[in-house]
Amino acid sequence: MPVNGYMTLSIHDLQGRQVAELASGFTSAGYYQAVWDASHYSSGLYFIRMNVYGSGNTLQFNKFQKIMLVK
Repeated sequence: MPVNGYMTLSIHDLQGRQVAELASGFTSAGYYQAVWDASHYSSGLYFIRMNVYGSGNTLQFNKFQKIMLVK
C-alpha cells in the first residue's frame, strides 16, 4: 500500500459485480497480504480492485488487476 488512507480491496466478476470484499478500513502504508478463499466460485476471469481514499474522501490510489481462477 503506497499511502495511508481508507482502503478497500475487492474481487469482481466479468460483469463488474463485486463477489467478495477482502479488506476495508484505515490502513497505514506498507506491505500486506490478503487471501481469497475461492472454493465457492467457478473457474474464470476475475478482477482485483484496490482503492485508497485520503482526507476529504478523495481517491489517492487505484489498482486494478485481472486474475484467472483455474480449478
